[in-house]
This record gives sequence, C-alpha cells and structure tokens, in this order.
Amino acid sequence: MKNTNYIFIKVTDYENSGLRTKQTFIIFFPLVYLCTMNTDFHIPEPFVFNPIKHHLGFIKEFIYQNVDHSGSDIQRLTRDLKHIGTSVMDIYTGAMSIRNIFAEAEELLRQKNISDRESYSAWAGTKIECFRIITFSDGSKWTFKFHDHPQRFVHIFPARSSQHTFRVKSNTLKSALIYLIIIGKDFITGDDLNKVRPLLGLSPVKDPIDTEAILEMIEILRS
Repeated sequence: MKNTNYIFIKVTDYENSGLRTKQTFIIFFPLVYLCTMNTDFHIPEPFVFNPIKHHLGFIKEFIYQNVDHSGSDIQRLTRDLKHIGTSVMDIYTGAMSIRNIFAEAEELLRQKNISDRESYSAWAGTKIECFRIITFSDGSKWTFKFHDHPQRFVHIFPARSSQHTFRVKSNTLKSALIYLIIIGKDFITGDDLNKVRPLLGLSPVKDPIDTEAILEMIEILRS
C-alpha cells in the first residue's frame, strides 16, 4: 500500500418509517480524496443525480463556464436550466465534490452488499413513499430512492433540513442563474431581472418577496 494518510468516517443510515432502525459502520477513505473539491458533471452508474439542482459548487462552476459562451448558444443554456424543474429543491453547500459524494454512496452500497437493481430495490423500497436517509462523513444527510431504470436505479439528493443545505424554489434559482450568466451587473434592477426571465418561459416577477428571494440567491451564487 502506498504511503497515504487515511481517515475513517462513520456512516449512519435509517429508514424514514414508523419503526426506525439504525446502523452505523466505519468506512476508510484517503484524506486527500475527501479534501479535494472538483466539480464533475459525469455521474457514474447506477446513480441518478442532478448537480445543477443539488450541488452549490457545481452551480457556481456552471455559471463561470457559461458566462463567456452563453451568447453563442442561448438555446442550449435555457435547455440546461429547464432541467432544474418547477418545484422546490435542497442544495448541498458543503465541501464535498460530486466525486466525493459518489465515493461515499458507492462504499455504502458495497458495505450493505447491494450490487444490483434487485438488491437495491429491496433495501430502498419501490413505492413512492419509500426512501432511506444516509448521513455522510460531513454530517450532511442524503435521500436514497429507487428509480425505475435498468442501469440508473439509485436516485440520490440532499435530505430536507440537512446540515450544509438550504431549500429554494426552482424559479428563484433559475432566475438568479439566467441573470448572472446573461446580464451579471453588480447593480440589479427589476427591469434587468424581468428582461431575462422570458428566456425560461417565466413571467415578470412582481411580488417583492419573490424579488428579494432572487436577489438573495444571486448573492449566494456570487459569494
């Protein structure tokens, strides 16, 4: 074995049901691997994960990569942003990269001898109300659900009210993103916000509460 510094972490899982069971086990990871923050869009099988909805580091990198290129392909940009959907979402704000997240998820499945679609569906359940909550090494909690697909059947996303997360409306996030990429001025006006919202099929924002939420989201993405 190479001379690498290792640390151990405790991963806890339980099922969100009337009768909860809880199990904790130890996983070893290279220290350098846990501390690396690289945004990585490639999602390995068998996972389903939408980083532009759920990973703040990726979202910021998405903005950076599109500011210089958005003018040449607005259609691609708006198509990408529409993948955010129309509901609310929880965004992970911690230091773990997408690669780190899947390293822990893969090790969890290995520890529980889950190697295929059948064993995962038996563990997670297949009904819409069935899921598992997993606590990762940094204290963040992640929801594991079954996704009905031959290869990508492990759907994961940040759990509600978890450490290192915040909840936001999809239209708030989309409005902040399209503003920062297309306009990006430091001084934000309502006219500028409403100038870009139609690109995403959104009507002008009129409610001061909605405007304030978009402004707060822009500041989070700028920080």
